Amino acid sequence: MPKRFFACLILLSLSASASAAGEFYCCQDPTTGRRVCGDTLPEQCRGRAYRVLDSGGNVVKEVGPPLTLEQKAELAQETKRKKLLEEASREQRRKDQALLDTYAAPEDIDLAQSKAEADLNLAIQAAQDRIAVAQKKRKKFEDEAEFYKKKEMPAELAKQLHALEHEIKVQRELQDVKKREFDVIKAKYDADRKRYGELTGRTPKPRPAASPASQR
Repeated sequence: MPKRFFACLILLSLSASASAAGEFYCCQDPTTGRRVCGDTLPEQCRGRAYRVLDSGGNVVKEVGPPLTLEQKAELAQETKRKKLLEEASREQRRKDQALLDTYAAPEDIDLAQSKAEADLNLAIQAAQDRIAVAQKKRKKFEDEAEFYKKKEMPAELAKQLHALEHEIKVQRELQDVKKREFDVIKAKYDADRKRYGELTGRTPKPRPAASPASQR
């Protein structure tokens, strides 16, 4: 037979197979209550639940009815909630890995906390040194101001006294801030110890609370 004839037979065979393996769409007619089917989605099925069947009548897929506005809102809310949970989970994993990368052993947490507290004490002491210097200068200018009790104090002298008072006030406020940071540091490293123990099973021993050097 001619090659063209064989080619036609093959095309016809493939076409028949594709038709036999085709899918059908079925749903209940809302008017008659009878089942309506078609090789494309029947008009009666649009906007309604329907089934997709293979050529043997087996259900391949079930498609529910379109969501109501309320259902769409609930779905959007649930999707948002899951996304937030996934983001929080990723962030927690990142923090956990950073914690394990930072501390090779429980004792490293104590060392890090001790360094942070030592840095705070250095800052507190530096502020105290600046206060002492300012107080010494202020005493010198106050002694000079004694000569002007009964007459107007020179503007430059008044300016110097005001500047020194301001410097002392600022440094004392800085000391107060640094002293409060001891509680912040303790809370941070206590949390690190707790999480480190949860991740590794190696629970660090509690560390005694430290205090500013000026309070010891």
